[in-house]
Amino acid sequence: MQINISNDALDWFKKEMEVTSGEAVRFFVRYGGSSKLQPGFSLGVTKDQPYEIEAKVEEDHVTYFIEKSDAWYFDGHNLDVSVNDDLHELDYSYTK
Repeated sequence: MQINISNDALDWFKKEMEVTSGEAVRFFVRYGGSSKLQPGFSLGVTKDQPYEIEAKVEEDHVTYFIEKSDAWYFDGHNLDVSVNDDLHELDYSYTK
């Protein structure tokens, strides 16, 4: 599993979540919402420290990661993070 983050999403994290060098951002599974992969679940994002990393990418000295406990949600897919231009919110897509 890989995490791919677009440049506009990196800018979004800096502006909206005030992410700075040395911090870590976790993508996690939450109950509710809608998802293209798992009905009844959706993806959330928060600043956090890693415990057991399943996948990670480092950009601008920030670690973006997924914990092993959330790996089931992705069902072997990669996570692609971008920004929805109309809503100005993060947009997630999944590729095999």
